[in-house]
Amino acid sequence: MGIETDGDLTDVQAKIAASLSPELMAKIDACLLSHATVHGRKVAMIIGLTMMDNTIRVAGLPDLFYRDRIKTLVTSGLLLAEGNLNCIRYSEVRLP
Repeated sequence: MGIETDGDLTDVQAKIAASLSPELMAKIDACLLSHATVHGRKVAMIIGLTMMDNTIRVAGLPDLFYRDRIKTLVTSGLLLAEGNLNCIRYSEVRLP
């Protein structure tokens, strides 16, 4: 029996995410990166710490949005990943 993935954003959540300004997206990405280390950290921990930051909090954005931002940071080479990023409790990222 495999690990079940976390799913995708709903249409409403995707609309909220699409409405974010580039400046706010940059702040969210910077916050995510600020919680990463060179030794690796659980994706769920990084997301939780980021979601607690009231300066970038957006009502209606779930952990899946932040997971998708982490996936973008991995694709761009700013983070390195281990595990399945679609399962935030079972994956880790670290700074390159």
